[in-house]
Amino acid sequence: MPIDPLLARARRLWEDLAAVPVPFPPIGDVNVAVSPESGMCPAGWVGVVALGGSAIVTAPDDSAAAIVRDALRDLPVQAVVDADSVRTVLPVSRVLGPAVLAYLSPERFRTVHHDVPTVDQLPPNERELRKLEEMAGPEDADEAGLDEITSAAFVVRERGQVVAAAGYRTWPGRTAHICVLTAPQARGRGLARVTGSATVAHALAAGLLPQWRARRPASRRVAAALGFAELGAQLSVEMARHPRPRP
Repeated sequence: MPIDPLLARARRLWEDLAAVPVPFPPIGDVNVAVSPESGMCPAGWVGVVALGGSAIVTAPDDSAAAIVRDALRDLPVQAVVDADSVRTVLPVSRVLGPAVLAYLSPERFRTVHHDVPTVDQLPPNERELRKLEEMAGPEDADEAGLDEITSAAFVVRERGQVVAAAGYRTWPGRTAHICVLTAPQARGRGLARVTGSATVAHALAAGLLPQWRARRPASRRVAAALGFAELGAQLSVEMARHPRPRP
């Protein structure tokens, strides 16, 4: 059966980020590769990405890869990106995620209009964006990643102050990684959808693949409102000191 073009493009992105040849296997399988330079996770960690019912995994060295292959071989694909399931089979010291990975094709995009003031554009390093991050707090600011955008920021102001902003960071494979942040006092009014819609429209006009990575239900709802399709998930694992794999 032919692979959906959106899924195929998303898989190519993560295969490139793996930094070594590691294709997504048939549905239900997991491929593990050694990649010290993997872009799927922090340096020295194990990176796991499941898309379309199969998964690829990068490990920092041969020993870790052998342990990971042994541990994950009996888990279903959906469990290899579940932190609790992975903890039952691997010696884990820290995890990041899981985060749902969603992607958007031009024909699925649903533009969001809202009765708000004009959406303005700001340079990505604008001080007003840093003030928004300060209002949101470090946890929400880190989750959004607005400080990493390479595009213009699309913002909504109230009383002269930026209360919602979105932009994207250009990733490999002509991918636009979408980042959205709303001030706590302005949430629940659709502003993330408005700024996110403007950002996605800009990315699609540039021929980029919009990617939405989210852990929180509220963020996933925004993505769904814009037409994003959830295709899989990502998990990063730092392994504790571990025993040798079973023979």
